[in-house]
Amino acid sequence: MITQLNIKNYALIEDIKVNFNEGLTIITGETGAGKSIILGALSLLLGKRADLSSIKNTTKKCIIEAEFNLEKHALEPLFVSENLDYEKNTIIRREILPSGKSRAFVNDTPVNLSILSLLGNHLIDIHNQHQTLEISSEKFQMEIIDVLAKNKSTLNEYSKTLKHYKNTEKELNSLLTSKIEAQKELDYNLFLIRELQDARLKKGSQEAMEEELETLSNVETIQETLSEVSQLMNAENVGVLTVLSEINSKMSKIKGFSNTYQALWERLQSTKIELDDVSDEVQNAGDLLEANPQRLMEVETYLQSVYKLQSKHQVNTIESLLEIQSQLELKIEKTNNLDQSIVTFERELKSCEIELKDQAEKLHKNREKTLPILIEKLENILAQLGLPNARFRIDLEKTTSFQKNGIDDVIFQFTANKGMPFGEMKKVASGGELSRIMLAIKSVLAQYTQLPAIIFDEIDTGVSGEIANKIADILAKMSKSMQVISITHLPQIAAKGDHHFKVYKEDDEKQTQTKLQLLNPENRILEIAEMLSGDKKSESAIAHARELLN
Repeated sequence: MITQLNIKNYALIEDIKVNFNEGLTIITGETGAGKSIILGALSLLLGKRADLSSIKNTTKKCIIEAEFNLEKHALEPLFVSENLDYEKNTIIRREILPSGKSRAFVNDTPVNLSILSLLGNHLIDIHNQHQTLEISSEKFQMEIIDVLAKNKSTLNEYSKTLKHYKNTEKELNSLLTSKIEAQKELDYNLFLIRELQDARLKKGSQEAMEEELETLSNVETIQETLSEVSQLMNAENVGVLTVLSEINSKMSKIKGFSNTYQALWERLQSTKIELDDVSDEVQNAGDLLEANPQRLMEVETYLQSVYKLQSKHQVNTIESLLEIQSQLELKIEKTNNLDQSIVTFERELKSCEIELKDQAEKLHKNREKTLPILIEKLENILAQLGLPNARFRIDLEKTTSFQKNGIDDVIFQFTANKGMPFGEMKKVASGGELSRIMLAIKSVLAQYTQLPAIIFDEIDTGVSGEIANKIADILAKMSKSMQVISITHLPQIAAKGDHHFKVYKEDDEKQTQTKLQLLNPENRILEIAEMLSGDKKSESAIAHARELLN
């Protein structure tokens, strides 16, 4: 439950500090006094987005802080799952800075708004007139049924399975789309890879083939040149080797006279040996070389094939062509493997579908069992609230698709009078009837949930007299198991409270402020008397107020 609320620099509030207790707390005040401001501050604390216009003094930060006693509400696992420090007396703080930025803290740990909202759903239920309109929402109606049916764990399992089902379905559809696209490319890719494979490409072969092509294309020129070179080296009397031999012979006669001549002779000897070797290789090269038109044609054909492929794939080397070939092989292999992947995902999807159907059927059966109980409870409470002929008809219709909460559509119909046909609540129920229906629903839910606190903002709209007394009795009964705070304009309800606060405005020369006062017994009598008769507070009104309080 909420035990303390501090509001600073928010709307018309300068600084308010309020202590709350168990039981039924009443908040009253004139229209426009600022009751909605307090609710707005609480909404900010529980995750609503901040608006700079809500700051009273824009040069200072706005601070809203509340303390909650969580000792009886088993919320520690929630804190652990969100990596928050759990304290039995947990403090939540929201700050709005003059710059417009906001910060939030749970037990001094910084958190984002989604965490505040998550905690808020487990800490306090703020009911306002807008929420009354949610009665007609199928989502809200199904949530009511599921609370009574105790479907929480099954819904969690169903949600996990549904998420897996949708992910599997998405992946399967992606594979099927990929297969269609891949199938379009498969024939072309097969054609491309056959071209590359037929070319029998090898790393480094292009350079060797280009060299061989040059040789085979110039056989006659090469042979003629080698022959001339051989003749120049070996010609009698004038050949290079003959002349060099003669030079070497003459030099050998003087090599013994000096180291210098010895060195020169040795160099000449080395040169002769090298030239002898060159002459032999020139002779061999000439002997081995012969015209080979067939081989020339083979080399030309191979290189033309390579050049054509390089131009087609816009690359310059055989290595690049081999890389393209490898990529095409992977694409074809992946395409061929798609069928197996598709079969695997189809099996997984079918398995998920069977599991979802089982879980959805379990949800459906639990709901079916709960409907008579819910109808009976609601009709009994509404009879106490002055609607003795109110009747509900709640039907579940199975759908063919998996929805967020199962395969059920709920049809929630109502009639307030005998002989009148059932219809949608938003069409056949008045504002006062909708308020009472919502109170009945909240009263029933309070028996099944462990929410620490609930705030009713004018749940008594459209009612008066004895019905107001009945509403007060229901609120008082709810407050035995949870903290209930009711903002009301009805004295009958105000008188039932265990604690009573008054919201009022106070003016000074510079500003108007909203303030909140805990009423003592005497002031409470005067407040209820004023609610009964207005500002005059007649003796009879005061007497009536005392009677209501007693």
